[in-house]
Amino acid sequence: MPLQFGLYAPDGGDAMKALRAQDIPPPTDAVDDADRLLTIPEVARELRCSKTHVQNIISGKFADLPPLPRLRLGRRVLIRHDGLRAWMLLIEVRETELQKLSGMYR
Repeated sequence: MPLQFGLYAPDGGDAMKALRAQDIPPPTDAVDDADRLLTIPEVARELRCSKTHVQNIISGKFADLPPLPRLRLGRRVLIRHDGLRAWMLLIEVRETELQKLSGMYR
């Protein structure tokens, strides 16, 4: 029986199973971290916060934080790894400058 689009037989037999995105292994070639795209759960893991907090940062709901740059593909939201790093550096520099101005920087 020929394979249909989106279906495969993992053991080579006739038992067909629906192909899901998590069933596909990541590419084996070396991908530069700067080119990686992260999902909201991956960004939350990187920032050590909740997914809801990341979504609030992305939507600009915090007055003291700039919105996190993102790519929107339909309903899917992706964040470039280098964009996340640049955003984190911006926050770090801004916090350091605020501490210097307030006299709390040591």
